[in-house]
Amino acid sequence: MGTFNDRVVIVTGGALGMGGDTALEFAREGASVVVADVNREAGEGLVARMAAEGLRGTFVEADVAEGTSCRRVVSDAVATFGAVDVLFNNVGIQPPTSYLNVEDTPEEMWDRIVGVNLKSHFLMAKYAIPEMRKRGGGVIINNASVQGLQSQKLVPAYAASKGGILSLTRQMALDYASEGIRVLAICPGTIDTEMVRTIAASEPGSVEDNLRRFGATHPLGRIGTGQDIANVVLFLASDKASFMTGEYVCVDGGYMALGAWAGGAGAAAGES
Repeated sequence: MGTFNDRVVIVTGGALGMGGDTALEFAREGASVVVADVNREAGEGLVARMAAEGLRGTFVEADVAEGTSCRRVVSDAVATFGAVDVLFNNVGIQPPTSYLNVEDTPEEMWDRIVGVNLKSHFLMAKYAIPEMRKRGGGVIINNASVQGLQSQKLVPAYAASKGGILSLTRQMALDYASEGIRVLAICPGTIDTEMVRTIAASEPGSVEDNLRRFGATHPLGRIGTGQDIANVVLFLASDKASFMTGEYVCVDGGYMALGAWAGGAGAAAGES
């Protein structure tokens, strides 16, 4: 018997990285999982892996920066599994070409980063909450970042989006607490994802050497894994965290305890 038997979970950006590892862990704990992502090949591959393990999952190709796509993700979840109990708003982007100051950031780039990283959280919650209400409650977990708390240079859109996620988390928690819907956030440090590996590949040296260098800036001496994120998300989504809402949890290897981390960090702390 799994912790999430009879629960239906949506994971955005769920095909790879933190999202993929968390989606798989939810399925292994008994949940029916909806994987929403723009990457069809990776998403279908993950769902096939679930099926091979006798687990329940389905893939929905969706750009969740768009309202119609978010509505469809939720409606497909209900059509396939009958409900929505947990939403992990995991999706996030930080393109290597986006390391610019405000003056040099194109409006289109700002809109895309804020659309994917922040607007998608609003839209997915907008359409998932009515379904959670039918179940008498639910949990929304938003993937923010340590960059919602502090920042590094040249990431105005990313930093703004992550700070916005933390404020939105607190606000929604207040609006929906009386209905049994809990809203929480996580703030990862540098995690081993496709996005972070892309950043590592753009810098001098090998990807693995750069990942070790990024990890050395963390007090724990390494970067995090998708499993590290999955462990925390599943706890927050479970009844063991039933008295938690409106709060964030840092999963950052000690970055925030360290203080002025950004000056020594070779890469932005990132999401999949």
